Amino acid sequence: MKSASRLYAVQALYQMEVGNLTVEKVQHEFVDHRFGAEIDEGIEMIEGDVDLFSRITSSAVNWQAKIDQMTDRALVAKWPIARLDPTLRALFRAAGAELVDSDTPPRVIISEYVEVTRAFFPEGREAKFVNAVLDHIAREAKPEAF
Repeated sequence: MKSASRLYAVQALYQMEVGNLTVEKVQHEFVDHRFGAEIDEGIEMIEGDVDLFSRITSSAVNWQAKIDQMTDRALVAKWPIARLDPTLRALFRAAGAELVDSDTPPRVIISEYVEVTRAFFPEGREAKFVNAVLDHIAREAKPEAF
């Protein structure tokens, strides 16, 4: 359920950015219409941990400036977060929210979001990129864990 919540959080943050929506609106939409909803005959979306989903999306919005700055420092100078694919931006913001505002061990967070990356980018090269960037962010956000 936690993995599904992280995947949904990335989707919600992406939807907020491209649709210029508020976190409250997207949270309600996901909780009311997506968690456990039937998406095709006989196929249901996985139930997620609603509290975790809400914490990630709210923290991503509350800490966005800090998370974006840490992400920028982890990226090549000529390639700031604003130039990234919006899905990757959403992913870094969701993972960054957990790294900044949760007690979950950084290695667990990194591992979970690398798996979420594979759901969006099955080719695999993005997963390695995400792993490297999140490792850098984690070392800045929680140096005591390393």
